[in-house]
Amino acid sequence: MLAVLLPGMAQNPTNVRSVADTSADKFLPDITIVGRNSRSDHQQMPQVVGTNIYAGKKNTLIVMDNVQGNVVTNTMRQVMAKVPGIHVWESDASGIQVGIATRGLSPNRSWEFNVRQNGYDISADPFGYPEAYYNPPLQAVQRIEVVRGQAALQYGPQFGGLVNYILRNGSDMEKPFAFETQQTVGSNGLVNTFNAVGGQKGKLHYYGYFDHRHGDGWRQNNAYYTNSGYGTVTYALSAKLSITAEIMRYNMRSQQPGGLTDAQLQQNSQQSLRSRNWFDVTWTTPALIANVLINDHTRWNTKVFGTMGDRNSVGFLQGITVRDTINPATRQYGNRLVNLDKYRNYGLESRIITNYKVGKATHTLSSGLRLYTGQTGRQADGLGSTGTQYDVSIIGTYPRDINFTSHNVAAFVENVVHLSDKLLLTPGLRYEWLSGAASGQNGISTSGQPILLQNITRQRSIVLAGLGAEYQVSSSTALYANASQAYRPIQFANLQAPPTTDVVDPNLKDAKGYNIDLGYRGKIKSFFQFDVSLYYLQYNDRVGTLTPTGTNYRLVTNVGASTSKGFEGFAEINLLKAVGKGKVADLMLFTAYAYNHARYSGNHKVAATKGKKVENAPEHILRSGITGGYKSLLLTVQWSKVGQTYADANNTQLPSANGQVGLIPGYAVTDLSAAGKFGGHYELRAGVNNLFDVTYFTRRAGGYPGPGALPADGRTFFVTLGARF
Repeated sequence: MLAVLLPGMAQNPTNVRSVADTSADKFLPDITIVGRNSRSDHQQMPQVVGTNIYAGKKNTLIVMDNVQGNVVTNTMRQVMAKVPGIHVWESDASGIQVGIATRGLSPNRSWEFNVRQNGYDISADPFGYPEAYYNPPLQAVQRIEVVRGQAALQYGPQFGGLVNYILRNGSDMEKPFAFETQQTVGSNGLVNTFNAVGGQKGKLHYYGYFDHRHGDGWRQNNAYYTNSGYGTVTYALSAKLSITAEIMRYNMRSQQPGGLTDAQLQQNSQQSLRSRNWFDVTWTTPALIANVLINDHTRWNTKVFGTMGDRNSVGFLQGITVRDTINPATRQYGNRLVNLDKYRNYGLESRIITNYKVGKATHTLSSGLRLYTGQTGRQADGLGSTGTQYDVSIIGTYPRDINFTSHNVAAFVENVVHLSDKLLLTPGLRYEWLSGAASGQNGISTSGQPILLQNITRQRSIVLAGLGAEYQVSSSTALYANASQAYRPIQFANLQAPPTTDVVDPNLKDAKGYNIDLGYRGKIKSFFQFDVSLYYLQYNDRVGTLTPTGTNYRLVTNVGASTSKGFEGFAEINLLKAVGKGKVADLMLFTAYAYNHARYSGNHKVAATKGKKVENAPEHILRSGITGGYKSLLLTVQWSKVGQTYADANNTQLPSANGQVGLIPGYAVTDLSAAGKFGGHYELRAGVNNLFDVTYFTRRAGGYPGPGALPADGRTFFVTLGARF
């Protein structure tokens, strides 16, 4: 049974209410959900949480305290093992940059998901440049919400849905002062320290953490460090009004070992032919949040938030077949390229939810307003130093110096309509007004004159509609269906076409389409849970480049459509509980499987790719595992098998000489982890990733951070000692 922890409540049976016991005309606040009498990290969201509606939507709640795996290095194939169809790019040291996708979408820094932290945006720009350069350290995360389909109505773009990282806030720390710590060591010089304090005194509650991680990386030239600090203070002005202020500050620096050719990867996948490439990110996310309980039936939540990010890179980014060597004449390396981005984004989201009655039935209405402005400054292709360390100073000026702006006003409304005790509908609408613009210098001509960017502004209004349904087959199982429109805004990259070679189609428009889900989910007693569904994703008006017949320029335009359809299924059983032997021991088995048929549709304008498989879209993803537990001890084995895919839309089979295109072979990886609690305050965790030291790779890059094939890590281990007082 799911348990609900209200803010300030202890985790004990006397003051923990189950979701099933909650009256239909009351509200759950922004809650902590844990599995009482369950060690599963996979749960379903209640129909309504805070001001958000999840009824009729395909969703998953990942309870991080129950995740059996390596959360220290953000190993997403383990963290999201029970979310069927999640495709993970594993090419970054220590999981610093998380790249996930589903249903044939691109995993590039999770940019097809609407990525949030505590309910607000954290990507570079959710409209013009939705790459998630920052992801919170998973030790600091309490739960992860993954919502598909109709999430677009509550949160806006993208096609993939929502990934929301809910940070720990010390809600289980009732004393005036409490302390927790986790200390980790592991392979390749891994050292991690996570320390947090929190407490409650009268109307004031506070929590903060500091996380540091560094290591040499599994590959050569892959050293890194991360520092992350977070603080939150909540003050209850009254029983009905609370104000929360929070701020997160993050910095990471990583050496980029670059890509390899296929032959080099098979020879030694740990090798690196790039020693001078560096990447540095600094991210700050302040927020002010007000929660108002207007009455027993109505709640109001308002967030004011910002993202101040800096993304810097310096390196030698020629193809891997071009050697980065010292010039005998100058006795120096060649000059590197420097690229700098600055993101300054600010937003407000205000949501209200209320219950109302029509006849004997109680319904729920949620609505909200969003205001957002973002500005990105991009300086690129600067002539950098000839050195080997991180250095973003340049000689002269930046050939490319561009400003991007985006503005957004949005409003949504969703309604849970109870047609009977068993059947409900969730219709919804979202209106978006969006403006994107680009201006500045996009290069320098051979005569030394600046090449000015086409001053392009795109303003448009978009209306999205969706309808969900849920039918309660039994007290713990339900059928659900959902159909919802979605869109993906024109990216900044599509607005910076060099006027000497490219032309932006004046009729260029946002990619639009829809998601459809049909499934059956639930629990059988306390030992079996499942979620099986079919889906259909139509992705129209994809943006790309064409060379029109009889011309010598490239046209940035809408090149066509793709269709993804398939099956997603998850099941987990506790065998000992099923036979009535699970009082002190557990034996849990799970499997999560997805079949994805993703193809470029017949109306795709690029003739060569019509009917071809969508790139980076494996047809089969299977993850399974078994956990054995006795009292506080757990041992888990996970197995992840991912099918082959292509790196380009032309479905190039044979690898290119530089490793940038070609087949990405399928692979299977086994992970082992163990955990135990002792002494009332202490916990020990350990694990081995890639137990059988399989050589594989998950992506090919044409530019950053390669180019070439980017190997995933071989066998590594970690040991974590934690304590709470």
